[in-house]
Amino acid sequence: MADHEHRLLRLHRRLTALPLGQWLFARAVCWQAPYFASIAPRIEVLEPGRCEVTIRDRRRVHNHIGTVHAIALCNMAELAGGLCTDVSIPASMRWIPKGMTVEYLAKATGPLRARARPAAEPRAAGSGYELPVEVVVRDRGDEAVFRADIRMWVSPKPARG
Repeated sequence: MADHEHRLLRLHRRLTALPLGQWLFARAVCWQAPYFASIAPRIEVLEPGRCEVTIRDRRRVHNHIGTVHAIALCNMAELAGGLCTDVSIPASMRWIPKGMTVEYLAKATGPLRARARPAAEPRAAGSGYELPVEVVVRDRGDEAVFRADIRMWVSPKPARG
């Protein structure tokens, strides 16, 4: 599985070995995809087949009833699912979300943890295909408050010319 050694995974391993490394890595991800900065994520685990992202319960992610906003949860799920996909597929492939189905299971309060994993085995390089990724967000008491099924379109990276 040497093909899985993505630049992103190498960066994660290098930065998280440093003091403040998790913070630095999250900032680098948010620099590349600025919208994710709106939830101030922390990438706790990143490895092929698994990603865990946490967010704090802060006013800036609240809705009008004082719980974490639905779109903040979707943002968190897409981040965890995308990072998980990126380090799980061969380095010769790329991905993009094709669709997402979500379920709001309970009021989302307190610190939250999103756990993402592919729902199927990623395929070797070749033609494009759809890869389902499951994301479950749990609260401090380990209650599932949100669930997302993300359909990722995985395809070969264009040849560099």
